[in-house]
Amino acid sequence: MKPGDLLDLTIEAFADRGKSLARVPAPGSDDAGDGLGDEAGRGYVVFVAGAVPGDRVRAVVLKRKRRHAEARLVEVVEPSPLRVAPRCEYFGTCGGCKWQHVDYAAQLEMKRGSVEGALRHAGGFADAVALAPIASPRPYFYRNKMEFSFADARWLSVDEIASEEVFDRSFALGLHAPGSFEKVLDLERCYLQSDLSVALVNRTRALAKAEGWAPYGQRSHEGFLRHLVIRHGEHTGETMVNVVTNGFDADRMATMANVLQSEFPAVTTFVCTVHTGWGQTAIGERVETIYGPGVLRDRIGDLEFEIAPNAFFQTNTRGAEALYAVARSFADLRPDDLVYDLYCGAGTISLFMAPHVRHVVGVELVPEAIDNARANALRNGIANTTFHAGDLLRVFTPGFVEAHGAPDVLVLDPPRAGVHPKVMEEIARLAPERLVYVSCNPQTQARDLALLQGAYRLDAVQPVDMFPHTDHVENVARLTRAG
Repeated sequence: MKPGDLLDLTIEAFADRGKSLARVPAPGSDDAGDGLGDEAGRGYVVFVAGAVPGDRVRAVVLKRKRRHAEARLVEVVEPSPLRVAPRCEYFGTCGGCKWQHVDYAAQLEMKRGSVEGALRHAGGFADAVALAPIASPRPYFYRNKMEFSFADARWLSVDEIASEEVFDRSFALGLHAPGSFEKVLDLERCYLQSDLSVALVNRTRALAKAEGWAPYGQRSHEGFLRHLVIRHGEHTGETMVNVVTNGFDADRMATMANVLQSEFPAVTTFVCTVHTGWGQTAIGERVETIYGPGVLRDRIGDLEFEIAPNAFFQTNTRGAEALYAVARSFADLRPDDLVYDLYCGAGTISLFMAPHVRHVVGVELVPEAIDNARANALRNGIANTTFHAGDLLRVFTPGFVEAHGAPDVLVLDPPRAGVHPKVMEEIARLAPERLVYVSCNPQTQARDLALLQGAYRLDAVQPVDMFPHTDHVENVARLTRAG
């Protein structure tokens, strides 16, 4: 087997990172008996992006490695019963929803398998069983925030190319084509956020073109418009429009404000983020409020949050409510409990748990997030929380525990990279009775929990689907101190 070879494959199972796998006879004796490459003599693994278990496909080999090969789907010879018609016309060109062609129930099963596989193989929990994933309350239109990019290099979809229509390739507003930092699909429809969001994107594009406002070029580093960020308050109905620009132009912002106020009364605040650096990010040097309060209000459960333009807030509001309810339930909270919430962010989980316990202590690296956490506690009338800004490697020490008391419950909600091993060592030394680990990356979660093997018992595992039609899954694990 070599790159360029065409293979006829029967797809057996979902695999990590949104791919599926097939097995073929081992290409040579050097590949046999090599774990994944020839698991128990079952054959050599070929990963195929876009294929679905049950498909019979034709695929071309892109890379051959010792343990597996990577292939690109060329043709579906016989479709799997798990396949459905994608809803979006940009599917296959836009990288936003890679699993729209898979039945949603099958997506959930894929995510359960991903969690179980990580815990068993990377975590060493051989008997780990995940509960059925909690589905997103809405499989479409579930996002409360979308970040669209302007570009001077428009990427055409397959249908656009086939139409033979002549397109203006020098302006685009939409989402990036997979693997491209500069080319953007000019989206006129998207099923991730809302109809209002789509209307705002299309009207902003028309306005910018009519006014001659140039998009920023990632190669030239010239042009005015960089990003359009739209945020909705799921429970409040408030909407924020945030246009990210290369410099500030008061006249242009006044023109855009007039359009928004006259045509989109649902937009409650309009801000401009000024970003003159070269980095491809929607966060800049300053934010100018053009009209409205400059912030958005929304609720998770009974808690109200004020969300600044660049503040982190869970993207799927109703999914977050389900996620936090699981974390709170797994913590088995009692009125006299002291809870540590490590990687607490803006204090969402801390505040969710605070009414049910004696006190919550939250720690987060980002000072601005801690400021938000304190403000959120005050806004919701919650007085039994303490928040600290700092690196857990330096903050989470025996002296910290001596000052605040030994926790009965410890909650972890780290970024995708997981928890530093030294922090896990300190948790093992501290040995709180109950531990709840909330993760957006089952692989690093499993790696971290492996360090607690023997000291803790894995009691329950609950995946929560926050991002339908992608391979991403949130997972909550409950552990109890052994002995």
